[in-house]
Amino acid sequence: MERRDFLKSGVAFTALAAASTFDLKSTEAADDTQATVKRYQEIGKTGLKMSDISFGGGHIPSASMVLRAIDRGVNYFDTAPDYGRSEEFIGEAMKNIKREKIIIASKFCSQLPYPGHLPAGTPKDIYIKSVEDSLKRMKTDYLDFCFVHAIGESSKEKEAEMKRLFDENMLSAVDTLKQSGKIKFIAVSSHGPSNMETLLMEAVKSGKFDMIMPSFNFMKFPQLPDVIKEAKKRSVGVIAMKTLAGAKDMNLEFKGADFAQSAFKWSLKHPEVNGLIVTIKSISDLDNYLPASGKDYTARDEQILQRYAAKYGSSYCRTGCDTCQSACPYGVEIASSLRYAMYFHDYNMEKRAMSSYASLKNKADVCKTCTNKSCTGACPYGLPVGNMLLEAHKSLTFESAGSDSVIV
Repeated sequence: MERRDFLKSGVAFTALAAASTFDLKSTEAADDTQATVKRYQEIGKTGLKMSDISFGGGHIPSASMVLRAIDRGVNYFDTAPDYGRSEEFIGEAMKNIKREKIIIASKFCSQLPYPGHLPAGTPKDIYIKSVEDSLKRMKTDYLDFCFVHAIGESSKEKEAEMKRLFDENMLSAVDTLKQSGKIKFIAVSSHGPSNMETLLMEAVKSGKFDMIMPSFNFMKFPQLPDVIKEAKKRSVGVIAMKTLAGAKDMNLEFKGADFAQSAFKWSLKHPEVNGLIVTIKSISDLDNYLPASGKDYTARDEQILQRYAAKYGSSYCRTGCDTCQSACPYGVEIASSLRYAMYFHDYNMEKRAMSSYASLKNKADVCKTCTNKSCTGACPYGLPVGNMLLEAHKSLTFESAGSDSVIV
């Protein structure tokens, strides 16, 4: 998002142009080093109340990290079979807590390879087994939520992803699992790259899903506000993810806690959003993130996000956007390639990023000799897409560009 687009988004404060006296180096975490969750909100009409800032379990380092988060008031934990040992660590933590104290969400996935989303047409018994295996790893009798995860990622064709979203075998498995008490609610998530808003709107209007989890941040997507408003109208829960807009520089000329807290407060200021998840790997993460809990979005937050947008708007590939995809003559999976590069460089998830990239059918190796600049020209945000793809391929394969490379 360019700076002018951010200012047009309806969240800018007109007085900020003269607000040069803000002390951007101050941080709320400084006087609240043992910050705890201050706000819990009901998820749609489920009756479950989640901590507004919650635990994204894609990179759980230990069971003790789970317990420390619970001690600080975090009660919602998002995990999946293909998130390494995440489910196992939650299972270890379960020995020390009462099950009803926390909300656990997992996904219809296989453990390996990553990503392990179960495709449309998966037999009903495999859907059921994936949940039962998760329950065994987490030493619990039930999941509060089970997700059809990352809809819009497996295919750029809406019809193909609609089949996964409304797979009859999956829906039948859900009925069986609910009857046996092994899951309570069903949800769907999406970070695109294809048809994110359209697919989530279909899920909301279908009446089959209790909650949606979209990528949602201050570099937002044109139709997503319509989706979350419709969700609220129908009492479907909304949890935001990818709220840090790439997390490209958590320091950015001022203390990292300020940027993260401002980004969280931007997402949480929307009345349709019940809470958010963010990867938590350390005590420092809790110290930096939790001061935003229960806090209002301020002019100071707005200024910080404007600085981030001004610095990274021309290099951040918007999660959920695939406008440039049709311009590539080789069918390179552009958005997925750049998202995995984000995991590699900005999220420090090198192994996962490389294995995910290796699973793509159409990689960016062809960009080394491509002289077609149509992908760059097609980006509505002015990103140097060809250059970014070449750099992504080098990072995700440890491959040298070579002297015959053409940067576009």
